[in-house]
Amino acid sequence: MARALLLVVSLAILGNVFITQATFTPNLIVDMAKILMDNYCSPEKLTGMQDAIDAASSNTEILSIPDPETLANVLTAGVQSTINDPRLVISYEPNYVPVAPPQLPPLPPDQLIAMLQNSIKLEVLEGNIGYLRIDHIIGEEMAEKIGPLLLELVWNKILPTSALIFDLRYTGSGDLSGIPYIVSYFTDSEPLIHIDSVYNRASDTTTELWSMPALLGQRYGTKKPLVLLTSKNTKGIAEDVAYCLKNLKRATVVGEKTAGGSVKIDKIKVGDSDFYLAIPSAKSINPITGNTWEVTGVTPDIEVDPEDALAKAIEIINLRAQIPAIVEGAGALVADNYAFQSVGADVAEKLNGILASGDYSMVSSKEELEIKLTADLKTLSGDKSLRTTHNTPVLPPMDYTPEMFIQLIKVSFQTDVFENNIGYLRFDMFGDFEEVRAIAQIIVEHVWNKVVNTDGMIVDLRNNIGGPTTAIAGFCSYFFDADKQVLLDKLYDRPSDTTKELWTLPELTGTRYGTKKSLLILTSGATAGAAEEFVYIMKKHGRAMIVGETTSGSSHPPNTFRVGESDIFLSIPTVHSDTTQGPAWEGAGIAPHIPVPAEAALDTAKGILNKHFGSQK
Repeated sequence: MARALLLVVSLAILGNVFITQATFTPNLIVDMAKILMDNYCSPEKLTGMQDAIDAASSNTEILSIPDPETLANVLTAGVQSTINDPRLVISYEPNYVPVAPPQLPPLPPDQLIAMLQNSIKLEVLEGNIGYLRIDHIIGEEMAEKIGPLLLELVWNKILPTSALIFDLRYTGSGDLSGIPYIVSYFTDSEPLIHIDSVYNRASDTTTELWSMPALLGQRYGTKKPLVLLTSKNTKGIAEDVAYCLKNLKRATVVGEKTAGGSVKIDKIKVGDSDFYLAIPSAKSINPITGNTWEVTGVTPDIEVDPEDALAKAIEIINLRAQIPAIVEGAGALVADNYAFQSVGADVAEKLNGILASGDYSMVSSKEELEIKLTADLKTLSGDKSLRTTHNTPVLPPMDYTPEMFIQLIKVSFQTDVFENNIGYLRFDMFGDFEEVRAIAQIIVEHVWNKVVNTDGMIVDLRNNIGGPTTAIAGFCSYFFDADKQVLLDKLYDRPSDTTKELWTLPELTGTRYGTKKSLLILTSGATAGAAEEFVYIMKKHGRAMIVGETTSGSSHPPNTFRVGESDIFLSIPTVHSDTTQGPAWEGAGIAPHIPVPAEAALDTAKGILNKHFGSQK
């Protein structure tokens, strides 16, 4: 009630902007309000309007804007702002003649053919991509008259194409009954699909639009790519077609947001005046979204300037033509190279099943393909390291001076000695063996010697993200004795089908910590890759107590593979630790002996060692 009163009162007030000679009476507003009440497609916005009409009918205030066109503009602004619907327009047209729906006059065949050829643009682009532009969507009656000619001149030329670009950027008119026709050509005959529901205010009825079981000619079907081009000039019925096909996930919409029109606009004379009210008298409610495209418009899947939409559509279709080979190629690479053979074969089989289901048919960009392929690979394998990646070229090694190495090492390692002579060592990435060996003496002098003579040590790997595993055997060796070599782990390499044994090294730079002194390792959910291999080895051999959180569940450093000749690359773990003694840590992580939140791990470890050394005093 309050909203409706606001509408009528605001219009009456706006009518007094110019105080001049009386020209129009309040009946103009009352008649306009009645039209809204009886015809507006969203009556819920007009609650209480009848009471407002009754109040306005007793208003004897003179609308004093002398210029009728100015008055029409003022009234339009008032109605649009109050109901929040820009489709409502009041106009002053003393010479208005209602426009009759276009009727096709009897034409000889050659003239009818020429008319169709001028009104429809059809091309077959490179790559067997069809291009179809229509600027008016015909209805059922017209389709029955010219259907055979459309079939011969247009549709039969579209059918053999491998993909279709349907250009609606200039389609500003159409017939409601044409919606099921167009949509049905891009769906299967069974099952029938509820396409749209259209509510008509005047009759207070809702009509359901369904796909059609029988059509003239063959269907384009559901498998071949369909891209719709839109712009702000795409209006009304064309918007409905775009919205339906988009939400059926049958078409990708590319271009600019559409106009936000209506399935039906009526132009109604206001009383006995020469004013007319253009009013949306019906509205579309999509059965999939429960919403409408009206007023807000259809938002494209890919937003680009309208003039760039065609080129973008061709780019999308060309990508989709490559996708089957890319997905199949990715599956084959995983099957042939993934560290766990049975898992790799299973991933490849299920990935091909996902492809066959059409789940990749709506991918529209390389980035979207990479995201989806990564998600599927991770889900199917349970391995977060199996994913798409970028082919980053290896940078040439930098030429460091000894002074630069020293500063780099000081930044890369943190050491401390706590009470009770407890050593603390933190580093956040493992280096390659050859690189570490070249600077081993510098590391020993500036890092290791600060903690090697402690009575117990805490190695903090809570922020260690991994790196190469080539230096793992050497680092582990510092915590074992020299008199006996220890088999640390066996690493199986899938591409070569070989197993490599990791043993402690007989000779090291600097002094060993040995097996007698206490060692605690701190972990978190960020501890990954090479750091997990070190934790796995030390836990398996009972050489260290693990404190903190379960590790990331990453993998040995993966290798990068190019998928065929495409620009898609896969990161595939090809190596796994010995599983004969129990489950692998890859993908699962390593559980600590003492689980505590990562931020509490250091204090917990210090407390354990302080208690241990305190009891010895």
